[in-house]
Amino acid sequence: MITVFGSINMDLVATTPRLPKPGETVPGTGFATAAGGKGANQALAARRAGATVRMVSAVGRDEFAGPALDLLDKAGTDLSAVARVDGPTGTALILVGGDGENMIAVVPGANGTVSMAQADQAINRMADGDILMLQQEVPAAAVKAALTLAKGRGIRTVLNIAPLIAETAELAALASIVIANETEFERLVGRDNLTGAEREQMLLDMHARGGQTLIVTLGADGVIAAEAGALHRTKGLKIDPVDTVGAGDTFCGYLAAGLDAGLPFADALRRAAVAGSLACLKPGAQPSIPTANEVSAAI
Repeated sequence: MITVFGSINMDLVATTPRLPKPGETVPGTGFATAAGGKGANQALAARRAGATVRMVSAVGRDEFAGPALDLLDKAGTDLSAVARVDGPTGTALILVGGDGENMIAVVPGANGTVSMAQADQAINRMADGDILMLQQEVPAAAVKAALTLAKGRGIRTVLNIAPLIAETAELAALASIVIANETEFERLVGRDNLTGAEREQMLLDMHARGGQTLIVTLGADGVIAAEAGALHRTKGLKIDPVDTVGAGDTFCGYLAAGLDAGLPFADALRRAAVAGSLACLKPGAQPSIPTANEVSAAI
C-alpha cells in the first residue's frame, strides 16, 4: 500500500500562444479548471497504476473542495485521512504556452494546515512493506515529522523535492528515494549547468555516501538514477507535448506503484518514464494521467 502525504489543489489553467515575459500581458486562448496538487496528482497516478492508495492532506470548506477530491474519490483512493478545515482549498494558477511549457503559482490554502499530528497518525496506520510518498507543498515541519517517523519504523519513503524550499537538503537526507528534475538536482547539490558526466558522477557519489536511491528526470532526455551501486538510464516516449503539467507527478506515482508491486527497479523506472510521457499528451494535471493499460500498450 502507498500512503501519500501531501497537497490537494484546484488548478486554474489558462492557455496562451506563448508564456509572457515579466510585466507583459498576452492574450489567452482558453481556460479550464482541473483537480491538482502534487500530492493528489501523485496519489491518483499511483492509483491508476494499480496501487492501493491512502491520501493524507487537507481541503477547505469551499466550493473547490468537492471538485478537488472528485477524481481521487472516483478512482477509489482512501480519503479518510483528508481533513476539512476552515478557509480555502489550495489553488494553483497555471499558464500553459503554445509549446506545452508552463508557469505555476501555488496558493497553499488548506495545505498549509497539514500538521505533524497528521504525520504521526499517518505513520501509525502504515504496515511493514508500505511506501510513504511525499512532496514539498505542505509545511516542512510536517514533512520532516513524517519522514523521521517513517525512518524509525523502517518504512520506505519517496520524496519528490518539488517545489524547492529552504529545508529541501535537510528533508532529502531523510528519504529512502529522492526524485528531482534537472534544476532541482542542481540546486540540491549547489552546482549550476552540470554536464551529463558531472551529473552522473555526483549521483554515484551521493548514492555511495548515503545509500539513498537518487533519481533525476531530464524531460525529453529521459531519466537517470543511482540505485544498488549502479547507474540506470531510461527513456520515455518521443512525443509532441500538449501540456507538461503533471508529467513529473505522474512519473512519481507510477514509480512508487511499480516498486510497491515488487517490480525490479529498472522496470518500475521505465514504466514511470513512459507514463510521464503519456501525461504530456492531454491538458490538465489529473485528467492527463494515463491508466495502467495505456502505459502497458505504449511500452
